[in-house]
Amino acid sequence: MRVIATAGHVDHGKSTLVRRLTGMEPDRWAEERRRGLTLDLGFAWTGIGGEEVAFVDVPGHERFVPTMLAGAGPAPAVLFVVAADEGWKPQSAEHLAALDAFGAGHCLLVVTKADRADPAAAAAAAVAEISRTSLGRPPVVAVSAVTGAGIEELRTAIGELTAALPPPDPGADVRLWLDRAFTVKGAGTVVTGTLTAGTIAIGDELLLGSSRVKVRGLQALGRASERVPAAARVAVNLRGTARAEVRRGKVLLAPGAWLTTAELDVRLRGAASADLHREHVLHLGTAAVPVRVRPLGSDTVRLTLATALPLRVGDRGLLRDPGEHRIAAGFDVLDVRPPRLARRGAARARAEDLAAKDLGRGYLRRNGFVPAADLRAMGLPETGDRLGDWCVDPARMTRLRAEVAEVVEGWHRGHVVAAGMPVETLRQQLGLPAPGLVGPVLAGTGLIVDGGLVRRPDLGLAPEVDRAVRALEERFTESPFRAPEADELRELGLGRRELAAAVRLGRLSLVAEGVVLGPDAQERAVTALAGLGQPFTVSAARRALGSTRRVMIPLLERLDAAGRTEPLGDGTRRVAG
Repeated sequence: MRVIATAGHVDHGKSTLVRRLTGMEPDRWAEERRRGLTLDLGFAWTGIGGEEVAFVDVPGHERFVPTMLAGAGPAPAVLFVVAADEGWKPQSAEHLAALDAFGAGHCLLVVTKADRADPAAAAAAAVAEISRTSLGRPPVVAVSAVTGAGIEELRTAIGELTAALPPPDPGADVRLWLDRAFTVKGAGTVVTGTLTAGTIAIGDELLLGSSRVKVRGLQALGRASERVPAAARVAVNLRGTARAEVRRGKVLLAPGAWLTTAELDVRLRGAASADLHREHVLHLGTAAVPVRVRPLGSDTVRLTLATALPLRVGDRGLLRDPGEHRIAAGFDVLDVRPPRLARRGAARARAEDLAAKDLGRGYLRRNGFVPAADLRAMGLPETGDRLGDWCVDPARMTRLRAEVAEVVEGWHRGHVVAAGMPVETLRQQLGLPAPGLVGPVLAGTGLIVDGGLVRRPDLGLAPEVDRAVRALEERFTESPFRAPEADELRELGLGRRELAAAVRLGRLSLVAEGVVLGPDAQERAVTALAGLGQPFTVSAARRALGSTRRVMIPLLERLDAAGRTEPLGDGTRRVAG
């Protein structure tokens, strides 16, 4: 399917032309048919050249320019209509200015009412105007809806127009700008729009604002379908969605594929930044959103939107001045996650940044680490080094690797008995957006991650703790099973944290809470116990090891748990094996 919008001055025969081509009535409202004036968007379709062609018919009156923009914005091609008996008119110029601002590039000029006047003059004037815009020099067909003259030539020209359109991408991320919403009895809320890329299928879950909605049913050109690929005019029946939640300008999105933004940097087309007022209305897709404009460079501005929209780098839209009833400028989106402009001279510096061709690399350099999915959602190519789901700026990674050793050392100077710096603490100090990036930053630095802690492999005890532990080591040389009492440990300055650090480094072994021995205590105990008569009692073991019940009972329980001794159930044990 191909989609074409109409454009042109009021009463130049746009709706009549669509009616003659399709046999369908594009004016949906009785008031439109009574007055002979299109007030809202109309839709009709027919087969041309072996392909279905859908028409979005727009109003031509100056009061309905915002409605015209909602119809023409998403359409990839346009039938520009000029009446032979009236020629180029004010709304012809405004519609052309809008199409040029949108960056439209595919146009067919239709001179209507050729039975009332020679179409040559109107055609020449229109071609001269259109040729100065993004539409280029259009082919021309003169027709009469009354006599039918030129209609077959027009159908042929439409076929050639649609054949020249770039093929849509049915695998792209869905972004359906909604132009109509209504309720069908027994079915619920139905929305319509022009699907320019992607594919929608029954059962799909899409985003409508912040809510997930499910596709209950689909129609394209009045026919039910299981799935509809772009390009298409599509009607979507949404399950569990109230009609009040939907209006023109809303958008259905593929979940997780789009980032909404209320601030963006753009390059202007057709105007300089100095020509714009502070307040305008942004039109893109079917959306119309008030914006504040802040100049950056001669042709670049910062736009702040009253309502966030799902936009990507490369999107094209326009700014309209509703007070002066004119199209102010077209624009190309350059950045949908721009930096703050807080310091003096920031706007000028930002304009210089936007002049760079590789905006994706600039964004990565500014942020250091960016999810690859975010780059895609922003319309930017993947850049930098890929680490799992992240794109990483190589310069940022080099700088962090140079800094991380000092960060860890500085932390240890304030936490002398800690076994290492917690990974989460290091992540926060380095400004890393995810814990999984800590490991790559540590690569090649000599630092390791052990049990959720970052440390040097040779991390030792603080000097004062080391001296106290050495005193215990000398004591255990003479009396390996005489554990120091709590007051002795306090005198040595060995609290719970200091003991834990010594145990971690293998300098001591923990027998029970507050009971420590040398690191080889269990092996020495087994050797001594093997020399006893088997089985043996706790008292016999205590005497053989020269220890106390405070030490012996938890030590034997640890040997039992390790399978080195075996309790026999009568209060005695034997050495296993």
